[in-house]
Amino acid sequence: MKFTGKLKEPIIDFATRRLTILFEPQEDFTQAYEELKDCEKLSLEIKRYRRKRSLDANAYYWVLLGKFAKAISLSNPEAHNLMLCRYGQPEIFEGKAVYMTIPDTEEAERKVRNATDYHLQPTSQIREGNDGITYRTYKLLRGSHTYDSAEMARLIDGLITSCKEVGMPDAAIATPDEKRLLKERYGVDIG
Repeated sequence: MKFTGKLKEPIIDFATRRLTILFEPQEDFTQAYEELKDCEKLSLEIKRYRRKRSLDANAYYWVLLGKFAKAISLSNPEAHNLMLCRYGQPEIFEGKAVYMTIPDTEEAERKVRNATDYHLQPTSQIREGNDGITYRTYKLLRGSHTYDSAEMARLIDGLITSCKEVGMPDAAIATPDEKRLLKERYGVDIG
């Protein structure tokens, strides 16, 4: 069960020094309460609310990405990784971006460009390992399926810019209805 809402002022029992947290859900909590009220122990996760991206935005992105990939003679995974490298979001653990090194070879670079299970952004950092092999450092990027609506809007906006840079006409980028929808829902202006 997932609910959105607001935290209210906590209640502190001064005798036991224990804290009671009050949560005001926006949705109807009646059924959930009835199911859970007799449970001795519950698990609860509280995090900042972020509006999820729309499936419309996701569908639009993948259709346009296919057109872009065809226009520049890349596979869809190559084009998607290119967009993530330009406009994507880093994977963050404990407040820090995640980096990894892999051999700096054409084969490794080809695998990274075509990867679908992971997304890596090459950096300029190259070093020689103790084994005599040259390694390149890559930044780990989040998959676009994890993006909220603002992050997805940035990715779509970047894809649209890239489409225009390669000379794709506006009509191939979006229909008038798609333009209106993208502007209204995501603040993306195609022009």
